[in-house]
Amino acid sequence: MSFRVPRTFTWLAFGLLLMTSGGVPALPALAQEEIKPAQEEAKSIQEEEKAAGDEGKAALEDKTAKDGSPEPAAKNVKGDEKEAFASSPAKQAKRDKKSQSEPGKGEAKQTAKAPRTVKSKEASEKGDARKNYLTLIDNYFDGVFKLEPHYATELGIHEYDSLLPDMSPEGMKKQNRFYRDYLKKFEALDTSPLFEKDRLDLALVVSQIKDKLLENEEIASYTRNPATYSELACASVFALMKRNFAEPAERLKSVIAREKAIPEMLKVGRSNIKVEAVPKVYAEIDLEQLPGIISFFEKDVPSAFDSVKNASLNQEFADSNKAVIAALKAHETYVRKEILPKAKGNYSLGSEIYKKKLLYQEMVDEPIDVLYQRGMTELRRLQKDFARTAHALDPNRSALKVFEGVSSKHPEPAELIDSVKKVLEDLRRFCVEKPILTIPSEDRASVAETPPFARALSFASMDTPGPFEKKAKEAYYFVTLPEKDWPAKRVEEHMRSFSFQDVLNTSVHEAYPGHYVQFLWVNTNPSKVRKLSGCGSNVEGWAHYCEQMMVDEGLGSGDLKLRLAQLHDALLRCCRYLVAIKMHTDKMSVEEATDFFVREGFQERANGEREAKRGTSDPTYLVYTLGKLQIIALRDEYKKLKGPGYSLKAFHDAFLSTGCPPVKLVRAELLNDYSAFPVSTKNSKATKKK
Repeated sequence: MSFRVPRTFTWLAFGLLLMTSGGVPALPALAQEEIKPAQEEAKSIQEEEKAAGDEGKAALEDKTAKDGSPEPAAKNVKGDEKEAFASSPAKQAKRDKKSQSEPGKGEAKQTAKAPRTVKSKEASEKGDARKNYLTLIDNYFDGVFKLEPHYATELGIHEYDSLLPDMSPEGMKKQNRFYRDYLKKFEALDTSPLFEKDRLDLALVVSQIKDKLLENEEIASYTRNPATYSELACASVFALMKRNFAEPAERLKSVIAREKAIPEMLKVGRSNIKVEAVPKVYAEIDLEQLPGIISFFEKDVPSAFDSVKNASLNQEFADSNKAVIAALKAHETYVRKEILPKAKGNYSLGSEIYKKKLLYQEMVDEPIDVLYQRGMTELRRLQKDFARTAHALDPNRSALKVFEGVSSKHPEPAELIDSVKKVLEDLRRFCVEKPILTIPSEDRASVAETPPFARALSFASMDTPGPFEKKAKEAYYFVTLPEKDWPAKRVEEHMRSFSFQDVLNTSVHEAYPGHYVQFLWVNTNPSKVRKLSGCGSNVEGWAHYCEQMMVDEGLGSGDLKLRLAQLHDALLRCCRYLVAIKMHTDKMSVEEATDFFVREGFQERANGEREAKRGTSDPTYLVYTLGKLQIIALRDEYKKLKGPGYSLKAFHDAFLSTGCPPVKLVRAELLNDYSAFPVSTKNSKATKKK
């Protein structure tokens, strides 16, 4: 194995890993009050601005001018969504109340002027409150970037490209103090002056912080997983290599600075690790990945900067790179000789921590047994559909034999890149002509071979630039080709994952209308929080949902081989869902998990073992199926709400316009139902009077 490159678009995946974005319950101890629809609130604030005069207007204009400030929802509402806002119960109630208290004509002129002073003051206060909120958000993210500079690089923020995070005990304490301080500040906010989308953004940030603290203080992977440090070494340098956001010599200076810090970071890691608390499988995974990581520094990093002709800079790089390689080899020896023989930790999080993980990261608060039963229901449905489809293709062979026949038809290795390029254009055309959704850009992703060090754990992946990248905006759809020195049998086994139907289904997931299209939509989102935050059940759930949806909508023109490939991939994801729950709440072993993938998901044993190992350190890789089922349920609710005016394209556009937060939050926006996110009046004047 080699270093694990995130499967989805990279900047967000690193955000999920390092900031643990995700789900959020209703904010604690929040006062309940009626939440107006977004359009009504925007209109109300606009009226207050008008009444407020120059002072209130200036305050409100200032707050909306800040980078990342969301526009009032009314400006983003289209067609049938406007109708939904206009007919909302809250708005109708306001109309009724207004009509009941409407003064006579004689009184109107006399009373009209009276509220203006109050309105002016209220508008000014609202403007100030929202400005303070946005400033707090800016300050929070600035602090995060300083604490986790490699994450900032992925996002396209390059002020901290020469730095690594401080992983020492003192550094971790500082990090936790920072997150706790901001958690207090955010939870103390009076949210009544904010737009509804602001309140949702705030809930998302609060949840991120809770998940980060859960990871640091209770799960504490940095004390139990040695791969934390070797992966960070690789990822922090790869982020500087892969895009030309600056001249090679400038980026090389940042590489050198980070490389000089890596040996000390690995040393700190050895002192942080509690050897007997390390699960043995974690040590095994690190040892499997380290040869690829070492090779990355030996070959890939020098190759990436061979155009730099500055002799002194090249010598400085040669020295720093040599030191990193030596430090990684020392780390490998330490893991093999000191950790592996003594490792006896438990990878299972346990039910209580796992429930918190789902709550904070994915906004899921349902009982574990309910989630598990839902997954089993989906598994049985998929198995029946897989058997039925295989039987329709060939009634004389078993379902697995039929699938093996489908997998045996694939492009030649030399033709794979061109085959994927053609598929992408065909898929894009299908999405536009059907129509499936709006594609908000004419940009295209470049299809390229997966970097050598990342090939062991990825057949295909989408790597997109961060939302704040100003220059190097290319996106890469990486495809893993077989190694040139592999024997023919191994080449054939590898290429079976790229059958013509698999190439199509995988490209739906990675590009159109999956990850790449979602990335394009995220870039259009005016909210800074939505640009920087997301969760796996939305990102991977969307891409996985697209696989089934596209075939349902006619992709392949009824090709049963494509349906079979789609179902086989769905079975794999559903097994991940069930194995994740069992591993982390019911002590399922790696061996039991491997058997489950083979028996229930129709996977080859080698892949089943790889998936089982992944589940030990990726407890929420259930997000593919979790998110798919959530999106299907939301689509049904949205369709019922819209009635005859419903269209699939409108649903997809509305879904993607929200960014990629937890689906529970998306539901609030699409159904105009904010009851799960009540207004907080903490520190408001009304609260103080009480």
